[in-house]
Amino acid sequence: MKKRRRRKRGCLQAFAMIGGLFCIAVASFSIAYGIGFKPDVVKEIERELTAPEEIPFQEVVIQENEIGQKYYYRQLDEEEKLIYREILEGVRVNTEEIYIHSSDAERSNEIFQFILKDCPDIFWCDGTISATSYEGAEPYTVLKPTYTYGGEAKEQMKAQIEAQAFQCLSGIPSDESDYNKILYVYEYIVNTVDYDLEAPDNQNIYSVFIHQRSVCAGYSKAAQYLLEQLGVFCTYVTGTTSGGQNHAWNLVKCEGDYYYMDVTWGDPVFQASEGEETNQFQLISYDYMLCDDTELMKNHTPDRDVVLPACTAMNRNYYMMNNMYYTSYDPDLVLMRMNNVTSKGGNPTVLKFASDALYEEAHDDVFQNVMKSAAQNLADWYGLTEVRYQYMDEPDLNKITIYWQYD
Repeated sequence: MKKRRRRKRGCLQAFAMIGGLFCIAVASFSIAYGIGFKPDVVKEIERELTAPEEIPFQEVVIQENEIGQKYYYRQLDEEEKLIYREILEGVRVNTEEIYIHSSDAERSNEIFQFILKDCPDIFWCDGTISATSYEGAEPYTVLKPTYTYGGEAKEQMKAQIEAQAFQCLSGIPSDESDYNKILYVYEYIVNTVDYDLEAPDNQNIYSVFIHQRSVCAGYSKAAQYLLEQLGVFCTYVTGTTSGGQNHAWNLVKCEGDYYYMDVTWGDPVFQASEGEETNQFQLISYDYMLCDDTELMKNHTPDRDVVLPACTAMNRNYYMMNNMYYTSYDPDLVLMRMNNVTSKGGNPTVLKFASDALYEEAHDDVFQNVMKSAAQNLADWYGLTEVRYQYMDEPDLNKITIYWQYD
C-alpha cells in the first residue's frame, strides 16, 4: 500500500517582452507587453503634439452578434468595445500597425489581452505587442502586435486545426446535455494531449490539436475552442497557483450554473511532471471537472483583470454526478459503494468529501474499518485467500482513492 502523501501542483506560462520603441516626437508613450506581463515593467513616454491630418483608423466590419457573447468583451463599455473590435479586426488579418480610437496605451494593451482570452482561435499572435499613444486634435493609439505566423502558413495551420476539431466533435451528438459535452471535451484533451513544457506553440491551440503536446494555456484554450463550437459557454481564466506559478484554466456554464474547470490538472502526465507518484490504474483526475469557488480557491487565485461570476454550485461536479461525493459521513453507505465497485470487478473506488472537517471525520474509520470490510467481501466473492489494494490519500483534495486487485 502507498503511504499517505500530499500533492503539489503548478503550471508555467511563457513570457515575452519587446523593448521600448524610439520615435521622433516631443513626448510619447510606448509599452511592450507579454503574456501575463505586468504594465509597470517596460514604459517609454512619447506623445506627439500634432496628429496627422487624417488618421488611418482600422476599418471595422465585425458585427456585434459575432462577438457579443464573449465574456471579456461584455465587460467593456461602448467606447472600449469599439477599440476591441478595431484591434480584433487588425489582428485577424495580421495588420502590422493597428490605429485605434484610444488615448491610453496601457488600457489598449489590456483590451488586446482580453481579445486573446476571448478568441482561442487566434494562434498566430504570441501575445506580445507595442502600444504608442498620440495626443492632438484627435488622440489615437498605434498597436504593433507580434505575429508568429502569416500568409499561406497561417492558412494551412488554420485548416489543420479545423479538421482536427471537426474530427473530435464528430464523436458527440449535438443534442447532448451541457454536462456530457463538457465531460467529453475534458476527457478528449486529457486522453490525447501530453503535458510538455518544451512543446512548440504551447501557448496556443495548435500545440494541442496538431502536436498533442502543450501546457496549461494550450489545454485551456483548446477546451474553450471546442466547447464554444458545441454551444457551451466557456472562457479562459488566468491566475496563479498556491505555489506562485502562472496558470490558466476555464470558467464554464453548465445547466444554468457557472463552474470552474481545469483540464491541465486532470492529466496524469501533468501530475507526473510535477513529481507526483502515479498509479498504473490512474487515468484522469476529475477534481476540477466542474467545481465551485471553494474547491478552486484552495490552490488557484484568478487574476483581477475582470470580475468573475460566483461559482457556488457543486451539483454538476464529476464526483457528485457519479455518487462519489459525500456531504455527510455514513460508513454503511461508503461500504455499500465500495461493494458496488468490487462486485463488478471495477476500479477505482473514490471517496470525495465536501469539507476538511468531513474528511477528517471519515478518514480513520475508512482506513481502519470500512476498507477492511470491503476487502473481506471481495475475498469472499472471488475466493481469494489474500486481497491486495493500493490507495491514494489526498488530504488537500479531501479525497481517498482505492484501487482493488482481483487476483
